[in-house]
Amino acid sequence: MGSQKTIQQMQQEVDAYISQFKEGYFSPLAMTARLTEELGELAREVNHYYGEKPKKKTEADGTIKEELGDLLFVLICMANSLQIDLADAHQQVMQKFQTRDKDRWTKKEGETHHEKN
Repeated sequence: MGSQKTIQQMQQEVDAYISQFKEGYFSPLAMTARLTEELGELAREVNHYYGEKPKKKTEADGTIKEELGDLLFVLICMANSLQIDLADAHQQVMQKFQTRDKDRWTKKEGETHHEKN
């Protein structure tokens, strides 16, 4: 298993990396385009592994893990550039799912969810 970094640590690490360059972060619109590009690359890898489209012999090997990492990097860049704390954003979305969607799915027998504070 890889290193155990918090979301805040990942955001700080990416910010330290980007801050060393004069250009800094791309604009939100450019980063949205980058997210779309990276998501497309992830979709392509998933399709190669789980879909009906095997890779051509001339195509380079990529991995789903690598593409998820690329997507995460750009997502962190976008959050940093907009001063969004991803841990806080995650907490907000989990609260939404735990309230709005709490009865949407069939729960497994004998399992309960305990929220961490």
